[in-house]
Formats: sequence, structure tokens, C-alpha cells
Amino acid sequence: MQLPQPKLDHVCTLNVVLDPIRDMGQGRAGVRRIIPIVGGTVTGPRLSGRILSLGADWQTIFADGLAELDTRYAMETDDGATIEIVNYGYRHGPKEVLDAVARGEPVDPASYYMRTHARLETGDARYDWVNRTLFAGVGARNQSSVKVELYAIT
Repeated sequence: MQLPQPKLDHVCTLNVVLDPIRDMGQGRAGVRRIIPIVGGTVTGPRLSGRILSLGADWQTIFADGLAELDTRYAMETDDGATIEIVNYGYRHGPKEVLDAVARGEPVDPASYYMRTHARLETGDARYDWVNRTLFAGVGARNQSSVKVELYAIT
């Protein structure tokens, strides 16, 4: 018996607005920093609304430049549901590309790796399907925002 091949179905685009980075300094595993999430938009075929100003990305930057992304924030859908987003992933690439990203310069997202896996949760019955779905994301870091294309793994 052959198992089904997983498919990716586009759910939405997250345009997440960020406050300036708060550096914490060297931690046990790498340089620690917190990046507050202060707003943004959600647009797409399955979810649309706005990013709420109540989350952050708690990052660890390792000596080789790998960024471990660990975010928790929420969205409000256009019809009033609140959905929590927990997104974990990695960003890495050539040093010169990551340096340009860190300076806030426009960088082709294909020139570095930024991938995440997300878990969404809500108590709103209209969106109960997010409670039983795993999500994968492809992202890009901009000067004061992050863009993530979020896909349901079906």
C-alpha cells in the first residue's frame, strides 16, 4: 500500500510589521534577540484579516549565521475570529546575502533559505479546520517586515 503524497495548498500571505530588534546578547546557544510583532495584513484564499500587535519573534543567531525563528502572534480575520499563529523555522544563506538582509537592503528571497512550519489555533467554530491542519511557510525578511506565504499540508 502506497502512502499519499503530501500537497501544499496556499492559504494566505502574511505581511508582518516589526518593531526594531531588541538585542539580548549572547545566550547559551547563540546571540539572542526579540523582534516585536506590531501589526500587518493577512490576505489569501482561505484566511484574510489583520495581524494583531501582541506577539514577537524570539530568535537565536548561531555562529555560522543560522537564524532560528520562534514566533508567536495572532490575527483577527475580516469576520472577527481570533487565530493564534505559532511559527518556527530557519533562515540561512551566504554570509554576504545575510549581511545585506541584516542591513535592511532588498534581497532576492531565492538567494537564501527561510522556511517555517506553523500551527494555528482558534476557538471559533468557523475556522476549526486550522486546529487540525499543519502548515508550511516560505518567507522573506525586509527592513521592517516579514512576508510569509503560508500553505496547508494536505
